[in-house]
Amino acid sequence: MPPERIGPFRYERHAPALPSLDADGVERRRHPVLIAGGGPVGLAAALGLARWGVRSVVVEADDSVCEGSRAACISRRSLEILDRLGAVRPFLDKGLAWVRGRSFYRTEEVFVLEMPSAPGDKFPPMINLEQYYIESYLLDAIAAVNAASPGMVEVRWGSQVVAQAQDGGGVAIEVENALGRYRTHGDWLLACDGGQSFVRASLGLELQGVGYRGRYAIVDIELASAHPTERRAWFDPPRARGTTILMHRQPDNIWRVDYQLAAGQDAAEVLQPGQVRRFVQTHLDAIGEGHLPWHPVWTSIYRAGAMTLEAYRHGRILFAGNAAHAMPIFGVRGLNSGFDDADNLVWKLAAVVRGRAGDALLDSYSTERLEAFRVNADSAMRSTEFMSPPNRGFELLREACLSLAGRHKGIARLVSPRQTHAISYTATPLSQPSDDFDDGPPPGAPLWDMPCGDGTHLTDRLAFDRFALLCFGHHAPAQEVAAVTASPGWTALPCTVKELAVTGEIARRYAAREGTAYPVRPDGHVCGRWQSPTTATLLAAVRSACRREGAHA
Repeated sequence: MPPERIGPFRYERHAPALPSLDADGVERRRHPVLIAGGGPVGLAAALGLARWGVRSVVVEADDSVCEGSRAACISRRSLEILDRLGAVRPFLDKGLAWVRGRSFYRTEEVFVLEMPSAPGDKFPPMINLEQYYIESYLLDAIAAVNAASPGMVEVRWGSQVVAQAQDGGGVAIEVENALGRYRTHGDWLLACDGGQSFVRASLGLELQGVGYRGRYAIVDIELASAHPTERRAWFDPPRARGTTILMHRQPDNIWRVDYQLAAGQDAAEVLQPGQVRRFVQTHLDAIGEGHLPWHPVWTSIYRAGAMTLEAYRHGRILFAGNAAHAMPIFGVRGLNSGFDDADNLVWKLAAVVRGRAGDALLDSYSTERLEAFRVNADSAMRSTEFMSPPNRGFELLREACLSLAGRHKGIARLVSPRQTHAISYTATPLSQPSDDFDDGPPPGAPLWDMPCGDGTHLTDRLAFDRFALLCFGHHAPAQEVAAVTASPGWTALPCTVKELAVTGEIARRYAAREGTAYPVRPDGHVCGRWQSPTTATLLAAVRSACRREGAHA
């Protein structure tokens, strides 16, 4: 059982319940969306759908938020997503921001990572925050939505999906908890039920890709250290030769220590309390903090892998997060990829549910997020092969790089952990052929957020439930687009115009002149750009991005 308290964090337990059932044990209500799994990705998806006005039911096997730090690093891109969900404030208040990572070979510092950061940035490049806080803050945001619109999101704790079946009109699932078993129906099912996904297994699907031999013990410790928040990595440290150790500071004096297991080590033996205490104490002695009192609060074993389903849509079942793919921890792509999945999916599913988009729009979710997986997996593979060499040849190469990195900056770059970054969808069917620009975000790329000079940022001008048309200067076609997309005959998502100055830093970075226009999707990705577009061009861009043809209903 998870501890009832870690630092100031308290676990709240939730009792299972049964909905209103008919005589055959079938729930009387049908739901627009069912979500299997109440982790960060499932909760983010439910919250996103609710902000679009789409109700959902989350079925979660546990009776509380998760135990341990688990996914503990949240990227700037994920903070932007949480901002669109209306949930970001407590993350910023509690999370620990950081920009620097330091890597050591034995006792020598050989590489310093500096993530891009500037005083005018809306969000830091990364914050550290334990997953139990992440889930709790998402639940708080859901509670606020439910207070304004009762029943938008229902979380069914201590319940698990044990069967599923779908047809052309929806999905039926069987749910089991301590009180009994029942059947319920939904129009769509989101499988966000993690790496051991029942929904995935029930369809006979398997993740395909690369599993790495390296295993890591993960230990959360409570330690009153004054060391700043930064990523630290030690390769082949003198008191633990042959291993790699990572260390991250988290709120409430919780420190996460990840250390590599030697080949052939028994995982159960490594996690014995005495073994954990000896290893961690040796490490703390080596970094000059062995005199500080500490105690472990959570332990686990992790094996790296980069694997994915071949498609994330299977009829009326859509996969997201670890149910869809697995990422190594190096570069913190796991949870951050899952948040990106939810962000990409919810506007599309909501548009389909509300009749504002064609069913084919959901196929683009799979296309785009599979492209993102491939980009992430390529970087993750390079990081993992460096952190956990798959064979002796890679070990020799790593030793050579590390031994030379302190004196040769070009070689030192090979030590970079290749942190997660926002992904551009270069092969998406939702983008339109566009004009050539000297600068600015191309079609498929996330919008470049920038200060507007009045205390706000560019992303503050976007609405989560529609397209935005960034127009530099006054542009008559843009105003016509706003009028047409607001009319009763318009069946795609609406579009609002955001006029920007033709002069200044934003215009310069966007290579804009009078009449330049960038249509932007609800998830912040650019779907086209033109210097002097016509009304027809802009309307076609919005309809195409909703997978609808023609200009009117």
